[in-house]
Amino acid sequence: MNIRLDESGPLKLRGKPSLRGLGTVATLFLGAILFAWFGGYRINLTPSEPLGLWRIVNLDRAAEVGDLVFICPPRTAAVQEARHRGYLRSGLCPGGVAPLIKTVIAVAGQRVEIAASVRVDRRDVARSKLADRDGEGRPLTPFGGGIVPASSVFLHSAFAGSYDSRYFGPVAASGILGLAQEVLTYAP
Repeated sequence: MNIRLDESGPLKLRGKPSLRGLGTVATLFLGAILFAWFGGYRINLTPSEPLGLWRIVNLDRAAEVGDLVFICPPRTAAVQEARHRGYLRSGLCPGGVAPLIKTVIAVAGQRVEIAASVRVDRRDVARSKLADRDGEGRPLTPFGGGIVPASSVFLHSAFAGSYDSRYFGPVAASGILGLAQEVLTYAP
């Protein structure tokens, strides 16, 4: 380490980054993270929807069939088991899980039937085949079906391995954080 004494300023280390520079970089990095978080930006790392940067857009109306939403899943036994099995990532939603990106396929009052695939009001839902077992061979228990309760939504992802309402049932619409808007994504 070379130390240079300079009459015009403080003691400086040659060839080493200054603490002030590192502090500036760390502050800018933290500021960018906070800006992104409070600006509603999120990174999706799961294949249920395209990978990459997404934004949560305010939803100033009731959720409708076809809406792609960010939602915090409820703290139910099924969701806790999914977290334990590793289906859901860690995050800031209740129960310690990350928000999900899913499509609303049924709303309050609609009938959902679960068999080999999903039907809503007697219409087949495309790409909704159920799996009997997960990727590690553990059994999966599907939702039993029925009428979506008041103030609830039924969620789906066309990705075959998605963990959605096919398995955990309808969820409270109050868990919806907003619409999911792609910003910079990649669909593998």
